[in-house]
Amino acid sequence: MSASVSDPASSDGLDFGSGGRPDPSRATHPSTQLTLDLPAPPATGETPLVPVRMVNEWVYCPRLAFLEWVEGEWADSADTEEGRRAHVRIDAGGGRLPAPESAEDKPEFAARSVTLASERLGIIAKIDLIEGEDGTVTPVDTKKGKRPHVAEGAYEPERVQVCAQALILEDAGYKVNEGAIWYAGSRERVRIALDDELRAKTRAAISELRLAAAAGRLPPPLIDSQKCTRCSLAGICLPDEVAFFRRGIAPRPLNPAADTGLPLYVQEPGTRISKSGEVLVVETEEQKTEVPIGDVSELVLHGPISLTTPTVAALLREEIPITYASSGGWVLGHTVSTGHKNVSIRIAQYRAAFDERRCLAFARDLVAAKIKNSRVFLRRNFKTGNAADRDATLEALARLADRAAHAGNEAELLGIEGEAAARYFRLFAAMFGEAARDFPEFVFDKRTRRPPADPVNALLSLGYALLTRTWLTVLSAVGFDPYLGFYHKPRFGRPALALDMMESFRPILADSTVIQVINNGEVKPDGFVSAGPAVNLKPHARRAFIAAYERRLDQEVTHPVFGYRLSMRRLLEVQARLLARYLGGEIDEYPHYLVR
Repeated sequence: MSASVSDPASSDGLDFGSGGRPDPSRATHPSTQLTLDLPAPPATGETPLVPVRMVNEWVYCPRLAFLEWVEGEWADSADTEEGRRAHVRIDAGGGRLPAPESAEDKPEFAARSVTLASERLGIIAKIDLIEGEDGTVTPVDTKKGKRPHVAEGAYEPERVQVCAQALILEDAGYKVNEGAIWYAGSRERVRIALDDELRAKTRAAISELRLAAAAGRLPPPLIDSQKCTRCSLAGICLPDEVAFFRRGIAPRPLNPAADTGLPLYVQEPGTRISKSGEVLVVETEEQKTEVPIGDVSELVLHGPISLTTPTVAALLREEIPITYASSGGWVLGHTVSTGHKNVSIRIAQYRAAFDERRCLAFARDLVAAKIKNSRVFLRRNFKTGNAADRDATLEALARLADRAAHAGNEAELLGIEGEAAARYFRLFAAMFGEAARDFPEFVFDKRTRRPPADPVNALLSLGYALLTRTWLTVLSAVGFDPYLGFYHKPRFGRPALALDMMESFRPILADSTVIQVINNGEVKPDGFVSAGPAVNLKPHARRAFIAAYERRLDQEVTHPVFGYRLSMRRLLEVQARLLARYLGGEIDEYPHYLVR
């Protein structure tokens, strides 16, 4: 073990401790790859060539490797960003790798960022550095951290990765005696002995990963492992949450830090959005606003807004969705990048959606959860009115929730849901404060739609439109088809699954925002405009409502099942991923979110 003055780096073998690794599609730069005398052969057969970095992941955590490679899941972290910065030099390439038959005649050489593959072994690798001397070559992998103080000089996953690179070189005809790892953090080089035991482990890991990919079965999560605590995919994998349903083990708060990006709403008609560097430029007739692209999680356009083509391209590259909505807030369309690569989620969704028994079971629990949450919301926020009416309504809602959980068919369930909604909205105005009840404009008798007949109904419609858009974005990001649901029937242009998932969150997110903006005076009677029988919000009132809705999403709550704190925005993602785990058979029941 000796120090070295070289400083190789690449995207193929980053060591992120117990965290996730960078996405090969993001970290590889084909334009800078070396032109080789020995090109990598194309993948053949049903299972594509396995990236050697994924073999490392498989030894480290089989579930992580499967999520990243087979299901295409990815989440950036501070570790992955640091790893990218540490590998700028190697990614630029350099040197030339001679053909195997001429390697012995070459003097000492070094080739950086070399992509090679072995169809026989079924693997492919971008090797950080290949050094040649005396007729042999040595693959050198780069890790961003410090050398670990273990007997073998490196952890097993990293040694397996180097061994796999050596196997590819040998399969190509090169002579390899040993491998090496360069630890950039401590600037140390560690020799990796390619003994029979390590070679056997490497071949076994390759075979196991390829078999798991061919079978399409997600490996079980690690149990109470410290590897999960810093893994950037913890919020996707949900290791402790799945273990909770399987073994009853209380989960740790493993969700990684929330994304700092927030939705950017643009509502002024005639606004033009362009891009300057890494900044979005929002221009109206009166002002120009600049917003860093990194601060935006989604761009939401209300009404006639123009968007330049370079701006669309930049948002697609950053995987930031664009939602087009009417001036009233109803979603017209949704632009995403290439879409989520995890087709297994959609396959499980389609299978369940065409199973009438599963659909009815899911719908029963869904409607029951909606009624229970409506009941709790009404009980908590009831301010004035007849106490006897309140108690009778709460009792009726409890009874209807129980009936919904045992409904015999969809028609019966729809009837129960309709009766519960009528009872709930009959007392909706009883949640308004004294100041709000002084305005006759806020008189509310019943729910009316298409069009909303009064200011309160206009607020409710906008709230439900925003909630639909939120769920549409979450479901698309997780990998679902938001247009195929289990309770709402598919119809052209109707995001049925988003409508399903929003049901139990109507009182929690949309109705609560309506009550808040009315009671706090954030939206006043002068914030509405009438056109025939329809009532809509004026721009300033719409902005105030959207701001209140986004604040509600940022509020932290305690998850009623897992017991840890998280924002409502993150909670929606957790619920969507739990739905994926339920449809995939990892958990037996989907835990609908119920407020206490």
